Amino acid sequence: MATRIPDISAAATLDAAAPFQRQNDVLHCEDVPLPELVARWGTPLYVYSRGAVRRRYHELDEALSPVPHLIAYSVKANPNLALLRTLAEMGAGADVVSGGELRRARMAGIPGERIVFSGVGKTINELALGLNEEIYAFNVESEGELCALSDLACAMGKKAPVAIRINPDIDSPTPHHYTRTGHAATKFGIAAARARDLYSIAARLQGIRVLGIDVHIGSQILDVAPFGLALDAILELVHKLKQEDIPLEFLDLGGGLGISYQGEPAATAQAFADAVVPLVAETGLRLVVEPGRYIVGEAGVLLTRVIYVKEGGGKRFVITDAGMNDLIRPSHYSGWHAVEPVESHDRPLGTVDIVGPICETGDFLALDREIEIPKPGELLAIHTVGAYGFSMSSQYNQRPRPAEVLVDGETATLVRRRETFEDLVAAEVGL
Repeated sequence: MATRIPDISAAATLDAAAPFQRQNDVLHCEDVPLPELVARWGTPLYVYSRGAVRRRYHELDEALSPVPHLIAYSVKANPNLALLRTLAEMGAGADVVSGGELRRARMAGIPGERIVFSGVGKTINELALGLNEEIYAFNVESEGELCALSDLACAMGKKAPVAIRINPDIDSPTPHHYTRTGHAATKFGIAAARARDLYSIAARLQGIRVLGIDVHIGSQILDVAPFGLALDAILELVHKLKQEDIPLEFLDLGGGLGISYQGEPAATAQAFADAVVPLVAETGLRLVVEPGRYIVGEAGVLLTRVIYVKEGGGKRFVITDAGMNDLIRPSHYSGWHAVEPVESHDRPLGTVDIVGPICETGDFLALDREIEIPKPGELLAIHTVGAYGFSMSSQYNQRPRPAEVLVDGETATLVRRRETFEDLVAAEVGL
């Protein structure tokens, strides 16, 4: 369903690159006032700017244009079908890490030839699904997976296209150690010293077609230097494989390009391209990248209503109807998200903890935050939640997950309805 919002003359004076701005003291997504969305669909509510997603994709696509490339959007960042369809229409591929993500990507119109399948624990059923969908490549992460994939492909009368994920042992500077995936102690990839042997094995397996090389060093990387280090670490292997008559078609540099959460400098698409495109161009290989957060992170807000405000223990608590089940990044990753009132009332600022209704001390959205003190019933907007917001939400405490809305100019469309109690029990049997 869609609702048409009247023209707003002030919109012409706004920065077109910023999806969430104030008009007459009211926060808007593109040209739609956020209170209008809450009136229609309630809270908590995820709201995404389609224009912001399209701009980010276009910026990266243009920056990488000097070399053949595939932008394989990381579906785990936000798997909403409306966003996937938007990216599919622009020519994006998909990086998937499960059979469910692969099926979503195909449902959204992304062809198999633009899909890469990553992850350390692909099941036989998931490998078979990838083969049946004729995906571009499997990013293989162990010898066991490689052999299992070969056996399966032979049984199905196919050859499986593979890249081997290299672990370059680079400890990339990400904000949390959970998001560093390129150092030796993680579960991801094959040690660089072992990779050459595994490529030799792959080249001899009847069910395998060696197609590429893959590396991914982490998430929310703000500087381009680590990407250059990762590229350096695998270019030597690319050269050696060519000498051994194991030619490659593509080089997958993974994802991880970060965004600004607190106003900190973040690398642009052009800066990333300047660091990697010249080196990739020399190889003659197709460049594959797997951005997720970079494409959708800044395109989303979570709208929540203040239920109560209370004081205790020297603290002022703003209690909202959104909790850690709706947005777990602050609790799980110590993630920081800007929070502001949807409607400004020009009140004094104060330091508050913004917390949810979940029965956990870790249920918070922002701690020790200085904001205009809201009153019960008013709306808050939590920014930069387009990535790993809804996708990591849960039904903890038996709370139905929020609705999602996509805004395109003056048009707002419900792209996922709010869950109900009936949804919470629908899969249970013996009732």
